[in-house]
Amino acid sequence: MRLNDLRDNAGARKNRKRVGRGAGSGTGKTSGRGHKGQKSRAGASINGFEGGQMPIYRRLPKRGFKNHFRKEFAVVNIGDVQKAIDNGKLDAKKDIDEVSLRGAGLGGKTKRGIRLLANGKLDAKLTLRVTGASKAAVIAVEKTGGSVVVAQVAKPTAQQAAEMESES
Repeated sequence: MRLNDLRDNAGARKNRKRVGRGAGSGTGKTSGRGHKGQKSRAGASINGFEGGQMPIYRRLPKRGFKNHFRKEFAVVNIGDVQKAIDNGKLDAKKDIDEVSLRGAGLGGKTKRGIRLLANGKLDAKLTLRVTGASKAAVIAVEKTGGSVVVAQVAKPTAQQAAEMESES
């Protein structure tokens, strides 16, 4: 067998359907869309329409509550902090605040600050300054001889509250 003898199996490659190419093509005139109406037009979609029956999203009751004033924190685990120290992205001898955590690639983007959680192991003695911390995380940091300073989050101003409401 030679490379120039290689072929796909019969029927493995199929040409795409070319619509609107005359009556003899089988998909001429209306191009397989039928006659008139919203569905025959380009860009039409009637998602959720059930032919006049009350749609399911209106038949079902509303559930839950979305608090527009909720405090959303970026989550950082103590295991992630230890990994950043081991990789040389954080200095354990200095105080570690939210700016240095973000500089190390932890915490991501958030408006409300960083919350420390207790997943993972911590070996280094640290002083962490964060917006929030779980009790287990505080205990884990204090076990190594370090400390966690938790800063209170300020209530949003009327303008910030309006911005948050318009986003959601």
